[in-house]
Amino acid sequence: MRFQSIASGSSGNCIYIGSDTTHLLVDVGISRKRTVQALKDIGLELKDINGIFLTHEHSDHIAGLAMIAKMTDMPIYATQGTIRAIRGSAKCADIPEERFIRVKADEKVSIGDLKVDPMTISHDAAEPVGYRVFYGHQKACVCTDLGCYNEYTAECLKDSDVVLLEANHDVNMLQVGPYPYPLKQRILSNRGHLSNVSSGQLLSGILNDHMKGIFLGHLSKENNLPELAFETVRLEIAASECGYHADELPIRVAGRSVPSPMVEF
Repeated sequence: MRFQSIASGSSGNCIYIGSDTTHLLVDVGISRKRTVQALKDIGLELKDINGIFLTHEHSDHIAGLAMIAKMTDMPIYATQGTIRAIRGSAKCADIPEERFIRVKADEKVSIGDLKVDPMTISHDAAEPVGYRVFYGHQKACVCTDLGCYNEYTAECLKDSDVVLLEANHDVNMLQVGPYPYPLKQRILSNRGHLSNVSSGQLLSGILNDHMKGIFLGHLSKENNLPELAFETVRLEIAASECGYHADELPIRVAGRSVPSPMVEF
């Protein structure tokens, strides 16, 4: 199984997850051109992709969808709420309804030799989800754009080999930053985005001995810094009683515009 964050941030998100024979994208929030180049760099083409799984309808997760849908016939997987919101937008209105395959939280979908299990998340979108992808006993998770988490969230992410988890903002940077007050309140709400501290606390509860990759993703350009997210999460792990040392963990910050190293497991 292979995992790569192609792009992760408030300006665009796209993740590759695959096996030797099955290749998936989670979100296409970057241009078709960037997506094609990223796939070329790992020896793939758009025609090799067996499906796109969308987390929700916000533009930083679907910006490249219309053009990719026009140039390929690959299926597009999303919840009913997300499909309705996407097809209601002017940019994606021309995508035929039959191109979409509806998924539901906690109902697995088989694609080749992979199984994809959506998970409910709390975000201000129509019907957002994260994704757990399984290849046999191996497990990779994408969980961003959530304003809060609970025991269900932690249970969904446990036993992961690779996880991309949101560390969107530093609360202090957000509070003193240039965003208007209503937007600050939206981000800080239970349907907004996960802070560095909350990300570290959630991560502390899902660590295991076989983790091959931990990516901190969806960092805000205005309200976070890669170094700050990295160190804050490490401090939260150190302050917890999880029994793991941050120095021993494969923690990386997923780049906004540069693909992460490929993790193979």
